[in-house]
Amino acid sequence: MKVIHDLNEIYTQIDFVRRDARRIGVVPTMGALHNGHLSLVQRAKQECDVAVATIFVNPTQFGPNEDLAKYPRTLESDLEGLRQLGCDFVFVPPSDRVYRANHSTFVEPPLVGKRWEGELRPGHFRGVTTIVLKLFQLIPAHVAYFGRKDYQQVAVIRAMVDDLNIPIRIEACATVREPDGLAMSSRNRYLSTEDRGRALGLWLALTKAQNCLMAGDTTCESLERGMRDELAKAPVDSIDYAAIVDPVTMEPMRQVDETAVAIIAARVGSTRLIDNMTLVANEK
Repeated sequence: MKVIHDLNEIYTQIDFVRRDARRIGVVPTMGALHNGHLSLVQRAKQECDVAVATIFVNPTQFGPNEDLAKYPRTLESDLEGLRQLGCDFVFVPPSDRVYRANHSTFVEPPLVGKRWEGELRPGHFRGVTTIVLKLFQLIPAHVAYFGRKDYQQVAVIRAMVDDLNIPIRIEACATVREPDGLAMSSRNRYLSTEDRGRALGLWLALTKAQNCLMAGDTTCESLERGMRDELAKAPVDSIDYAAIVDPVTMEPMRQVDETAVAIIAARVGSTRLIDNMTLVANEK
């Protein structure tokens, strides 16, 4: 496994691989890797000839009151985990090379990023689209792998790729969960033992929405009320949203005829968690 810090070197290495007609998969991360991240690298290894992981805590996607300073940085253990998987390249660029002192160019996110996280975290998706486009320029891979837990983020990146004609395929991979259903997240390490139990309320709320839908309740208002009731039982400390949305546009829905996505963002203690589930109506 080759660890690269220099921006010019990573491009040269990946360009050489492309010229050799080998298929390249890239997994962009902010580090603090867990089994969810590692599953993306495994998928890249299975489907591509060369797997590249990136580790970069992107400052432009954090708001002024968010956790950039305390975001977990576990580079040594991250590299060891990637090495054990046989990852071919790991790109770990310095922040002052990614964003030079006079950096002033940003990517305006697509409409699918307008609601939900876009409203609650102004500037977040602008930071996401900017860094992802930068990484795609530096690492001209054939496929990029992202976790489905960040459902809206994947939708934003997919729309950006389509709108800007970027020659890369976006693969959204299934959320990896703990045995009890809690979605794996780098932020889970912030949870106390008590908070960890309460955080399970997100999964229980999503499961309740799917169960109610399968039982014949197709009204989104009712399904959302059920999710909020389940979150209150946990209890979570606050709910940013618990909504049923269109899988493509992320717009709110009134009724589920075939499929929809249930999305939740809530705080447990001082930790903000997100999760989602694709809902499938009972076919009769």
